[in-house]
Amino acid sequence: MSDIDKQNELKRQVAEAALKQVRSDMVLGVGTGSTVNCFIDALGESGIQLEAAVSSSEATTERLKAIGVTVRDLNNAGTLDLYIDGADEFDAHRRLIKGGGGALTREKIVAGASRKFVCIVDASKKVGVLGKFPLPIEVIPMARSYVARQMVVLGGQPELREGFTTDNGNQILDVHNMDLVDPVEMEKKINNIPGVVTCGLFAIRPAEVVLMATESGVDTF
Repeated sequence: MSDIDKQNELKRQVAEAALKQVRSDMVLGVGTGSTVNCFIDALGESGIQLEAAVSSSEATTERLKAIGVTVRDLNNAGTLDLYIDGADEFDAHRRLIKGGGGALTREKIVAGASRKFVCIVDASKKVGVLGKFPLPIEVIPMARSYVARQMVVLGGQPELREGFTTDNGNQILDVHNMDLVDPVEMEKKINNIPGVVTCGLFAIRPAEVVLMATESGVDTF
């Protein structure tokens, strides 16, 4: 089995494990990314009939509709019982870096509107200290250069994600080499910079549960 096949198998395993958290009467929050795509595929095969879902991206919305799930606007859904999403990194405290797919703002909104956030990952995403993965920051276009300069002040090396526009019409700065020993404090600092929509640190509100697929099974944190 190739490395890609192994990784896909791990994603499938953790997606199926996440289905145990889902009830048929739920309005379910659903994130974005390749692991979430595996979850949506598994949901479609499971026979679980959701009341509806709230999606964090246009791509996820289309995938949910393709398996027959009704997708609601969050404004009409109220508080969600459960949010399922992946991550680019997580630490022992279940704090995350997200946004490799560019949907971090809607992901953070839907996570915030949910009572429980279950994060699904494979073992390659576990780190001792967050920050090896570049930190995505969604910025209003006119503020891009200003925010980039502020990130240099904070010790990072920002890089514009060329040719990418978020579902909200904004841009992404990917910031390398950030010191994220205190991710809660850094999340606050970055989000307070004018022009920042939000950053990809999910530390103030971490995941309640992380399901991590390994070659020997799915571990729970």
